Amino acid sequence: MGPAEEVAAVFRAEYGRCLATLIRFLGDINLAEEAVQEAFVIALERWPQTGTPPNPGAWITTTARNRAIDYLRREGSRDERQAQAASLQASEPDPGAEEWAPVSDDRLRLIFTCCHPALGADKQIALTLRLLGGLQTPEIARAFLVPEATMAQRIVRAKRKIAAAGIPYRIPSEAELPERLNGVLSVIYLVFNEGYTASSGAELTREDLCAEAIRLARVLVELMPDEPEAVGLLALLLLIHARRPARVDAAGGLVRLGEQDRGCWDRSLISEGHELVRACLRRNQPGPYQLQAAINAVHADAGTAADTDWRQILALYDQLFAQLPTPVVALNRSVAVAEVAGPLAALEILDSLELSGYHLYHATRADLLRRLGRESEATLAYDAALAGTTNEAERAFLRRARGETARGASS
Repeated sequence: MGPAEEVAAVFRAEYGRCLATLIRFLGDINLAEEAVQEAFVIALERWPQTGTPPNPGAWITTTARNRAIDYLRREGSRDERQAQAASLQASEPDPGAEEWAPVSDDRLRLIFTCCHPALGADKQIALTLRLLGGLQTPEIARAFLVPEATMAQRIVRAKRKIAAAGIPYRIPSEAELPERLNGVLSVIYLVFNEGYTASSGAELTREDLCAEAIRLARVLVELMPDEPEAVGLLALLLLIHARRPARVDAAGGLVRLGEQDRGCWDRSLISEGHELVRACLRRNQPGPYQLQAAINAVHADAGTAADTDWRQILALYDQLFAQLPTPVVALNRSVAVAEVAGPLAALEILDSLELSGYHLYHATRADLLRRLGRESEATLAYDAALAGTTNEAERAFLRRARGETARGASS
């Protein structure tokens, strides 16, 4: 791994942690972002000569903090800036203390700040993905299926709203937690989704984001053990993540669920996920995350793809769609419909959906058309799916499937 790749790896692993810590000290999101980004630029310049420090995250955070102090001093004509710089300097750790690291809940504080009800739901999720996950605006735009300019505007407006409204950087009180939970759950879920199937790049997954989402979900369950949807989200993430070792072949290619080697699935994660699902069932307060966890628990129960209880999965999707009647849920439900009632019934569902900007819609449609023997139409659907993703592992899979379908159409 070259120096640039090494810094990039540290960025993916440590950006959210470093930024959350700096925001706690500065109380200024924009200044914290600029300082952390500048610290990574300095790392690109220095680490090739000095070597990567033993604790790169601590090095980045300390360097960013020092840069922020320097900036405040340069702006020190105002008494307020001088006082802030002096306060930060006084609390600065020993420069030789390499192990200076953030407190464990910094990122949780930042999530609740970003998910304040004064912000719209779209801004809450987008801002947290930007600040906690270190995702760039184009990546977040693809996750939201909106133009990049629209997403950039959302993020800027969210930051301005936090500053103008004086939204506090803290975990809410116990009385406030329930009303703030849905936004936080959505954020964690989308962070995990970006990690599980990266919106761009050569690798199918971003393990750092998956691990971060699961960590935050665990913290939420510790914080709110009696909230069944928090428990359901953690169960869902664990059950999905358990399949990660089987999702790619030796060459890094994508392997579909039905073709995966289930012996490679992480049984300890599945066991923990099942236990959490059972805990949710005992509460008898089903919500969207709990239902999705139950669906994935059924998949995990099947020793082979042929053993999958698709009727149970469809029944659970029916409940989920009743609670969350979105096009994406309808798309996922159509996969179960295809297994129970056949691909034509599933295709009729897809053709009623408005998801033309979502590449998985086109990929699912292509597979159904192929199963119906409509290879020419399937080839066009694969083309649409390819146009909608920049993840190289996904693109390679879709290219292979398109090639096989096109050859079938010409034979």
